[in-house]
Amino acid sequence: MAYTILMPRLGWTMEEGIFGSWLKADGDRIVPGDLLFTVESDKATQEVETFEAGILHIPPDAPVSGDVVAVGAVLAYLLQDEEPLPASSGVSSPAQPAQPLPERQREVAPATRRGPAISPRARRVAGELKVDWQVLRGSGSSGRIVERDVRAAFSPPSPLRATPVAQRVAQQAGLDLASISPTGPGARVQRSDVEAALRSQQAEQQPPQRPASELEAGAEHEAIPVSRVRRLIAQRMLGSAQETAAVTLTTEADATAFVLLRDQLRAALAPRGRLVPAYNDLLIKLVAVALQQHPVLNATWQEQTILLWREVHIGLAVDAPDGLVVPVVRDVHSRSVGQIAAATSDLIARAQARQLQGEELQGGTFTVTNLGMFGIDAFTPIINLPQSAILGVGRIAARPAVVDDQIVPRKLMALSLTFDHRVADGAVAARFLRTVREFIELPALWMLE
Repeated sequence: MAYTILMPRLGWTMEEGIFGSWLKADGDRIVPGDLLFTVESDKATQEVETFEAGILHIPPDAPVSGDVVAVGAVLAYLLQDEEPLPASSGVSSPAQPAQPLPERQREVAPATRRGPAISPRARRVAGELKVDWQVLRGSGSSGRIVERDVRAAFSPPSPLRATPVAQRVAQQAGLDLASISPTGPGARVQRSDVEAALRSQQAEQQPPQRPASELEAGAEHEAIPVSRVRRLIAQRMLGSAQETAAVTLTTEADATAFVLLRDQLRAALAPRGRLVPAYNDLLIKLVAVALQQHPVLNATWQEQTILLWREVHIGLAVDAPDGLVVPVVRDVHSRSVGQIAAATSDLIARAQARQLQGEELQGGTFTVTNLGMFGIDAFTPIINLPQSAILGVGRIAARPAVVDDQIVPRKLMALSLTFDHRVADGAVAARFLRTVREFIELPALWMLE
């Protein structure tokens, strides 16, 4: 029986993705576990494997590198020996079904044309690129000329290593890939490299700005195009605001002992060449212990039920080049601070290089977001759906505080907890936030949990 290969959903908000490339060729025999193709979402590149076996059949009008494909669209088929194609084998998306097969066959039947058979899409691209398709040799089924044949004739494969999306973006922007410094693995140019080069070029071409006093009100402005990443972030933030009953509580923690603990770890570990945990690593550990004591904040709202998660998987908000990403540190409740530090260091580095896998951005049960490094004291974080709470962390600053009726300098830290009031009441959330504050004020004891 034929197995249909569909465009996968790599994240719970993903509705479409950018097709990268096939990792197997048409006619290859596939076994479970084989990697079939790559997909690029706005956050990560994913290699997609199969759990089925068969002979791969890639339709002539299958997506090519750089195509935006809807989730659930048909990409290809796995067939058994001598098995015919399904009744309708064209690639389609849920919103735009493919034409019935008989009509498609009539459209490209060799008997109705002079020269080799060519798909309508390949013919259109050949016209745009001014490629004489009648001299080409097709790689599709029955020797049919498909789009990849036309594009190969127009632009021979480049020796440069670049992702398909990077090649497409560079071509659209008129940039020479050879002039772009790669940051990806294996010296591979990524989309972020191309966009960085484009921003640099635009900055060089931008005329010097006049002082604001010289500008007439409303006379000049700059329109910044909304990128796919920015649009996706906007959709997520708006969805969170519309779908949750969000309430924010704030408090201030005396982080003097917290800072001292980190200083002691740095003094002990750095000279030995060992990884020094960051403040975020210590916070993630303390939050995980607090969530085990207040599990209702480690939950998901599902209309008819509230799911209380036994495991604690904490997302850490990271300011990546393409926009905000939230990679997930899994099983924090059972990890040591050293293990957490190693995990976050790896995730942050790969987030900056846009090398995160789709599953590393999913499955979080709580999120920590820290703006302290930007000098922010307190703010209102937005819940990362489908989670029910997020902790915002402000800067650690020396301020006067009253201790034993004496005014003394202390290291103080602002904490902001936004929670979904559908899941937890204010008193429940307040008790959790109080616990986090107490842990920060006496951190060493809870690091052993």
